[in-house]
Amino acid sequence: MSRAYFSKEQVTRHHIDSFNNFLTYNLQKVVNEQRKIETDIDTRGKGNEPVWVELGTLEVKNPIVREADGSQSDLFPSEARLRNLSYSAPIRLDLTLVRGGEPQDAVITTIGQLPVMVGSLACNLHGMDADERIAHGEDPLDPGGYFIVNGTERVLMTLEDLASNKIMTEYTERYSERIHVAKVFSQYRGYRALVIVEKNRKNLLEVSFPSVAGHLKFVDLMRALGLVSDMDIVNAVSRDHDILTFMMQNLEEAECDTVDEGVMYVGKKLAPNQTRDYQRKRAEFVLDNYLLPHLNYLMPVGMKEEDEGHSKKIEEVRLAKAHFLGRMAEACFDLVLEKRKIDDKDHYSNKRLKLAGDLMEDLFRISLNRLSRDIKYQLERASMRHRDLSIGTAVRADVLTERLLHPLATGNWVGGRTGVSQLLDRMDHMAMLSHLRRVISPLSRSQPHFEARDLHPTQWGRICPSETPEGPNCGLVKNFAQLVDVTRGVEDNEPVTRVLYDLGVEALRRETI
Repeated sequence: MSRAYFSKEQVTRHHIDSFNNFLTYNLQKVVNEQRKIETDIDTRGKGNEPVWVELGTLEVKNPIVREADGSQSDLFPSEARLRNLSYSAPIRLDLTLVRGGEPQDAVITTIGQLPVMVGSLACNLHGMDADERIAHGEDPLDPGGYFIVNGTERVLMTLEDLASNKIMTEYTERYSERIHVAKVFSQYRGYRALVIVEKNRKNLLEVSFPSVAGHLKFVDLMRALGLVSDMDIVNAVSRDHDILTFMMQNLEEAECDTVDEGVMYVGKKLAPNQTRDYQRKRAEFVLDNYLLPHLNYLMPVGMKEEDEGHSKKIEEVRLAKAHFLGRMAEACFDLVLEKRKIDDKDHYSNKRLKLAGDLMEDLFRISLNRLSRDIKYQLERASMRHRDLSIGTAVRADVLTERLLHPLATGNWVGGRTGVSQLLDRMDHMAMLSHLRRVISPLSRSQPHFEARDLHPTQWGRICPSETPEGPNCGLVKNFAQLVDVTRGVEDNEPVTRVLYDLGVEALRRETI
C-alpha cells in the first residue's frame, strides 16, 4: 500500500487525468459551443453581405520557448523554473472568414498560449523514462500535477461543491413558519442557476429562479411552458391521492388558462409597464435561458430562430422543463407528507469535485469569449478604415494568453472565487504530496458550519479523517485518502440508460427527463 501511495502515478493521477480529458475533449467542446463569431460590418456598398468567422479544429502543441533572435526550441519544466518562464504551449485554431455565405481559405493561426500541467499529455516530459528525465534536470520521482507560471510552481485546488442538476429538499424558516423547499443547482456551459420550488402557508407552490424578482405561481408557469390542461399538469407532478388534494388548491388559484396567457403572466412579472410585445419576448427569453438551463442540451448546437424545426425544438425543451418542475413539486409534496426526508448536504453522494481540468475549462470558456469579442472589434475597425479583412491581423494572441495566465498567477478565478491557484508547498516531499491532494470547500470560514466541518461517515475511503488544519479552516480544508480514485461524470446519458434497460429496468410510464 505504501508503495502505491508514494508512486508518481497515484499521487496526482486525479489532476493529470482531468487535465488530459480537458486537452483531448473539452477544449474542442468549448470551441464548438462558440462555433462562429458574428460581426456588424456594414457592407451595403458590396451587396449587403454579412461577414462572420467560423471556428474549426483546435490543436495544442508542446511547450516551446522563443528567444530574442526569433529561434525557438522545446521548453522543459526545469528551464522554465530557472528562467522565470511560463510553461505553456501554443494553441492553434482553424479560422475561416465568411463573406455573404462564401467562405475564404481557412487560416490556421496561433490564438494564444495555454498553461500546461507538468506530466500531462502536452508536457514535453510525457512518456520519458527516469534517465531521460534526469538528463533534462527533472526529479524522476516528481509526480507532476502542477503548473509553472513565471517560474513559480502553482497548484490548482480541488473544489468541493453541491451536486448540480440534482433535486434536493430542505426546510427553511420564514416568519417563524416552516417552509418546505425543493431546489436544484442547474448548470450548463459554466452557467449555474438556482431554481427553487417551495410550498407556502396556503399550500400553494411558488417558483423562483434567476432574473425573476419574487415568485411565480407554479401552475401558471407550467402553462407558460406548454402544459395547458389540468390533467397534464397533475400527471407531470404525481397521481398520488394525497398530492392531488394539494394540486386541486393550486389549480383553483391559477390565473391563466392558455399558453399565451401563461407567457404574458411571466412577462408582466419580468417587465411591468412595458409593451405586450416586449413582455412576451422577455418572458420567452428568460424561460429559454434562465429556467433550468441544463435542459438546453436538448437544443442542437448553433440552431437559430430562422432554422427549420427551431420552434418545435423550443416546445420540446419547454415541455422537458415543465416535467422537471413537476418532479421538483412532487419532491416538495413528499417532504410535506413525510414520505421523503430532507437531503443531507454533507453526504458525499450529494457532493461533486471540480478538478484541474474542470477549472481550466471554465477559465478557457471565459477567455475564448473575450478573444471572440476582440476579433469582432478588430474586424469591424478594419472595415470602417476600408482595409482588407484578414484573420491574421484580427487575432491578438496576447488577449487569450493574459486571460489564462493571470488567474493562475493570482488565484483569483472566474466566478469570484479566490485562492483556487496556490504556490506549491515545497517545504518537504510530504508537504508537496499533501498540497497536491488538497480539497477545499466554498463555505465561509467566518461562520460556524458545525455539520459541514464534522466527519461524515460517507467520507470513509475518500477523505483523510485526520489531516485538516486547526483554526478557521478546520474541516473545510481536507485532503484525499491514500488510495482514493476520482471517477469522471459522463455528459451523454444514452449509453448508461441503454445498459440499464438491457439489465431489465422498466421505463416509467410518464415522461421524465
